[in-house]
Amino acid sequence: MFYKHNNNYTVESVTSGHPDKICDQVSDAILDACLKKDPKSRIAVETFGGHGKLIVGGEVTSKARVNYEKIARDVYKKIGYKDKLEVLINIVTQSPDIAMGVDTGGAGDQGIMYGYATDKTKEFLPKGVVLAHNLARRLEEARKKGEIKWLLPDGKTQVTYSKGKLNTVLVSTQHEKEIPHNVIEKEITKKIINPFLSPEEKKKVKILVNPTGSFVQGGFSADTGLTGRKLMVDTYGGLFPHGGGCFSGKDATKVDRSAAYMARFVAKNLVANGYGKEALVSIAYAIGMAEPLMIEAINEKGKDLSAIVKRNFDFRPKEIIKKLGLNKPIFEQTAAYGHFGKKNLPWEKIIKLK
Repeated sequence: MFYKHNNNYTVESVTSGHPDKICDQVSDAILDACLKKDPKSRIAVETFGGHGKLIVGGEVTSKARVNYEKIARDVYKKIGYKDKLEVLINIVTQSPDIAMGVDTGGAGDQGIMYGYATDKTKEFLPKGVVLAHNLARRLEEARKKGEIKWLLPDGKTQVTYSKGKLNTVLVSTQHEKEIPHNVIEKEITKKIINPFLSPEEKKKVKILVNPTGSFVQGGFSADTGLTGRKLMVDTYGGLFPHGGGCFSGKDATKVDRSAAYMARFVAKNLVANGYGKEALVSIAYAIGMAEPLMIEAINEKGKDLSAIVKRNFDFRPKEIIKKLGLNKPIFEQTAAYGHFGKKNLPWEKIIKLK
């Protein structure tokens, strides 16, 4: 059943320059580079970085020949970092035991995947999730456009709702040295936060900007990062289940990713077609088997929508890949600011259900 967070909840987002998100973007950039040259590429790449070093490891089975180190450095530079980085690559081919089941169309792993949608926003996501991402994305935009010249790439946002209304907005952003805290607070409030608040919210909402007072060190100079460590930022903010695994760095034979996208696609279309104001979809797989072990779908009233789902959707991994076009190089764009709610992604498309 649903976890009820309609009135009181807190969710967060992070910028593309957050250490974990750097790693997600490197992993997905490698995935895209391989898929661009070989749509049948099998990828399971993890990235770990921190304090001047970046390690890219995992399994790749592909006809594509790509320069992993160059991709990693290009992502790092594109985000906005200029410091030196030592890059170590440790990539091997996929285990033949896993490949054996996947080659016949089976799932690349066991696990449970979830999809959720609500009619509360045009993105079909909870208000707080949308706002947290918008604030984080706006930090990056203001930095890259030079609107706030002392901004640096690392940053986090967080919003709290109480009794259904926005209560607190928190923005922590990396900045250049010797910028007074009152200047940071004033500029972030004016240019980042206020544009997203109503006149009433501007009067009542508690605003916190860099509550530690200073955020000069950021990215890999301050912290380590790892692919897949911002799971709740990637999906539903912790308000609804995430499932068994992370997304980034995995090709679509890994149902951790593809079935979670399919579950979101199904949930969104259940809501869009009037089967509920909210929908939660869950699917379970066994490694090497194509047919799911479980398909469940309910709306906010607890009504079982499974029959409608089974009539309209095919959850076999090969069919998911075909339906959503998941053998195309479309994944790097998902690696920051959430995997859902973006217009140009195939699992966000609205269709008519039978």
